[in-house]
Amino acid sequence: MTLLKLKRVYEAPEVSDGTRILVDRLWPRGIAKDKAQIDLWLKDISPSDALRKRFHGKPEDWDAFCDAYAAELEGEAAQAAVKELRARLADGPVTLLYAARDESHNNAVALKAWLGRRQGGGPSS
Repeated sequence: MTLLKLKRVYEAPEVSDGTRILVDRLWPRGIAKDKAQIDLWLKDISPSDALRKRFHGKPEDWDAFCDAYAAELEGEAAQAAVKELRARLADGPVTLLYAARDESHNNAVALKAWLGRRQGGGPSS
């Protein structure tokens, strides 16, 4: 059974993380690339800069953010990134990494929910 987990990029890596994929458009502050232990950076699966800025720090707009992000995930570049993510899921555990402080309202949470609603999105935990 494949496992899809979420984790702040600032948390210590664990063997159980499996493939560690950064799903933010911007590199997280204060983390050196050589020490981040990130296996893949899927910028194209992250929300656009405009969407990210529009909803940054507004958990009350969560549903609108999720809807707008879902629409962006249908784009060509995002779909290529989704295909890569699904290929990694087929190989074993994947941890989606994000930098946001809010662990309940961020793009990784929205992405995991979106994948769960899509056929072939893979089991989640």
